[in-house]
Amino acid sequence: MILSDSPASGAFASVREPKFSQKEVWRKYHAAPEGDSAEEDIVKKYSHLVKTVVGKLAMNLPAHVDLDDLQSAGMLGLLNAVRNYKPEIGSPFEAYARLRIRGQVLDELRRMDWVPRSVHVKARKVQGVLARLEQKLGGAPSEKQMAKALEIPLSEYRHWLEEIRPATFVTLDTISGSEGDDETERHVLADETVSQASESASQKELTSLIAERIKELPVLYRKILALYYYQDLRVKEIAQVCGFSESHICQVHTKAILAIKSHIEAQEAKQLRVGAA
Repeated sequence: MILSDSPASGAFASVREPKFSQKEVWRKYHAAPEGDSAEEDIVKKYSHLVKTVVGKLAMNLPAHVDLDDLQSAGMLGLLNAVRNYKPEIGSPFEAYARLRIRGQVLDELRRMDWVPRSVHVKARKVQGVLARLEQKLGGAPSEKQMAKALEIPLSEYRHWLEEIRPATFVTLDTISGSEGDDETERHVLADETVSQASESASQKELTSLIAERIKELPVLYRKILALYYYQDLRVKEIAQVCGFSESHICQVHTKAILAIKSHIEAQEAKQLRVGAA
């Protein structure tokens, strides 16, 4: 996800991981014969990344989602990261591995199709109303304005936000990137599954749209996104940092994600209209 120029206590500048300094380890790994224990050792060393990624996603998932399946998917993502990592590109392994782990876990979640249709319907409805009100008001609408436009009580609107929250917590992980540096480009180049030029261009365009929208979000929205996606803080920790309840943090996150999605879809629709003209 693109996050830039946020006032989140220097979150964007401070979270860059140190450069991976053990290139010799990787050289030996790639030179090792099949059956060598080097791969197993590296997987063990970084297995905590799987626990971190799955753990952060799991706290927002319903109870029926099998976490063992997600752990297995995450380990597969880590293994793929180990086998495809190219130290010479210069990207830190942990950053690269997180992308591969997260991507594999999200693929597993999509395979499970765990989000009920009713949740998707409500999310689309909220997103549509949000887009209309933002265009009309020239900024983010209040909860009361949203509830009125949806023709539901304020309490029910807040309940809707809770219902659609699990899906939105997954969303930005599927379209993550990094603005202002070449980290995203490095990950794309190192990831053979997205090596096609057209896909790389599409990713850059998408990350640009996300960055554009995030800059327009209220300060609290940007801060929460930074702490969640860049600092890897959990909701409870973010609530402590920001001085709000966990429920409020979750609602703000949901609204931020819906605002970003509505902006992306509006721009895509605009491009389609221009192309058809």
